[in-house]
Amino acid sequence: MSTLTFNRTDNSVLGRWWWTVDRWLLAATALLVIMGIILNMAAGPAAAERIGADPFHFVRRQMVFLPIAAVLLFGVSLLSPLWVRRVAVVGFVGAIVMLVATLVGGTEIKGSTRWIYVAGVSLQPSEFLKPTFAVVAAWMFSEGRMKPAFPGFRIAIALYIMVAGLLVVQPDVGQTVVISAMWATQFFLAGLSMFWVILVVALGLAGVVGAYFLFSHVQSRVDRFLNPESGDTYQIDTALQAFRDGGVFGRGPGEGTVKAQLPDAHTDFIFAVAGEEFGVLLCLLLVGMFAFVVLRGMARTQHEDSLFVVIATGGLLAQVGLQAIINMASSLHMMPTKGMTLPFISYGGSSLLGLALGMGMVLALTRRRAHGGAA
Repeated sequence: MSTLTFNRTDNSVLGRWWWTVDRWLLAATALLVIMGIILNMAAGPAAAERIGADPFHFVRRQMVFLPIAAVLLFGVSLLSPLWVRRVAVVGFVGAIVMLVATLVGGTEIKGSTRWIYVAGVSLQPSEFLKPTFAVVAAWMFSEGRMKPAFPGFRIAIALYIMVAGLLVVQPDVGQTVVISAMWATQFFLAGLSMFWVILVVALGLAGVVGAYFLFSHVQSRVDRFLNPESGDTYQIDTALQAFRDGGVFGRGPGEGTVKAQLPDAHTDFIFAVAGEEFGVLLCLLLVGMFAFVVLRGMARTQHEDSLFVVIATGGLLAQVGLQAIINMASSLHMMPTKGMTLPFISYGGSSLLGLALGMGMVLALTRRRAHGGAA
């Protein structure tokens, strides 16, 4: 049974995959998923009780998506860079169609229209847009760099304006920030001049200022961050108290109280649940795991001779890293609160599937090949 023993001489699909994929990166992702299951089992029952559902309502729903995400991650990780690009193009077009559909017949939640029902399942198209756009933009940047006659940079800029515009209309400022930072990272990796660096930074700052004046919820969150006395700070005060109560080792599994006090403890504030029940040690482990995933993934591209692979991997990892930073920093009151899931940890089917797609792409792009390149 050579496909089960994975000998180095095994030329089966699984054998070649096992000896070329980054097993450390794969193991780190699996560990994050396991931590997510544990923390969802801790925070899910309290969230279910608030809506009058069965105690394991959210846990079961997350577990339904988990095997689908695992198959998606594994299947995509088998692909060549060329097929990753093809899948990304199809996925990007589908995500754009769904994103437009949300503006027409989407479900409004907390003043934003971000969700749409597909085959009876509620999905958030922006979660699938992030990884697919990262790969498509990388393709355009690399083609524009390698073929001066090809308008790759202009196409990448046009696609970004379209994507950012659709997200702002929802409105979803948080996802816009993540995608903007990812796109700017890719622009930098593509070798933009210092003029463009300064211009992109200036436009980013202008966008942040504009969001403050255009969206009342953004203004409220920023004001409360800068001056806690200007509004209700119950959620962040409760989260900070959870970290204090947890201390170094935590109060113990199931012993926390923050999950019963915060309505979004299983999503936006799951890091506070981790801090209260498992202490600073688990929080530091989570920070270390996300840092390891980002740094390990980028290290795998150190000797890569395909510009497309470098830019795509950089964009995909920038998404994961920035999303983790936003979630954890918000819970610790290091920045204004923003509804952003903690990758692989927070509850959310769309988030889990989108992250599985993105990490599958990272594993595929960073596999060892006889000759580097996107072919």
